[in-house]
Amino acid sequence: MESSSFLNVDEQPISLEQVVKYLQISGKLGQFIGDILRQYVIDQELQTRVDIAISPAITEQAIIDFRLKNQLSEPKAFQEWLKNNGTDYETFHSTIAFNFKLEKLKAVVTENKLQEYFIERKIFLDRVVISRIIVDNRELAEELQAQIEEGASFEYLAKEYSLTDDRIVNGIMGPVSRGSMPDKLRAAVDIASPGEIIGPIELEERYGLFRVEQFLPASLTDTQLKQTLQNELFEKWLAEKIQKLTVKLQMK
Repeated sequence: MESSSFLNVDEQPISLEQVVKYLQISGKLGQFIGDILRQYVIDQELQTRVDIAISPAITEQAIIDFRLKNQLSEPKAFQEWLKNNGTDYETFHSTIAFNFKLEKLKAVVTENKLQEYFIERKIFLDRVVISRIIVDNRELAEELQAQIEEGASFEYLAKEYSLTDDRIVNGIMGPVSRGSMPDKLRAAVDIASPGEIIGPIELEERYGLFRVEQFLPASLTDTQLKQTLQNELFEKWLAEKIQKLTVKLQMK
C-alpha cells in the first residue's frame, strides 16, 4: 500500500514513496537525508541545551529592523510580503529565533576548540602580499637581481622579462596564503622584511625573484575569519554527531 499524499502537482497527488524514488533517480536522496539529519541534530540540541537561551526581545527587535530596512513597517505591506514569500508571521518569527539560537549554539559548541583550531590553521590563514619576476634560467634571474641591486626598477623588469600573467600589473601577485607557498619560498619569505628582494629561487624548473610587499597575519579579532572558523568547526561537530545516529529508511 502506497504512502499517503506528500504533495499535489496539477491536482495529482505525489506520495512520499514517489518522492523518494524521484530523489533516488536524480542521485539526490543522500543529500536530502543528510539535510534532514543535520536539521534533526540541531533541533535536538536546541531543545535540550540550557546554555543557548535567547531573549525574545532580540528576535522582536530583529523583526522590527527587518521591516524598517525593507520598507514593511505598515502591517498590510508586511502581511503581503509574508504571503508572497510563502510564509506567515509565526513561521517567520520562528525562523528568526532559530537563526539566533543556531549562532549561539555554534559559539557554545566551538568556544573551547576555536583557539587551538586557529593555531592549527594559522599557516594557511596568514597571508603575504608579494611581487615576482619569473624567468626560465638562473643566469637571467641573477642578471636581473644585479640590475635591481644597482637601482633598476623591479616593476619595469617584471613587465619586460617575467613569464607570468601578473607581469602586466608589475608582477604583483596580491595576498598569498603562507600555507600555499612552496616550502623554500615560504622559508625565505618568513625571514624577510617588507621591500626585501628574495631569490633567485628555483621553482618548477623556473627561477624567481620575489619582493615582499606586506605581511597580513591572521587574527581572531577578525570577525569574518572567526565566523568562518566557527562554521568549519561546527560542521565537523555536526558530522560527528550524525555519524553516531542509527538511521533506517522506512517507506511503509
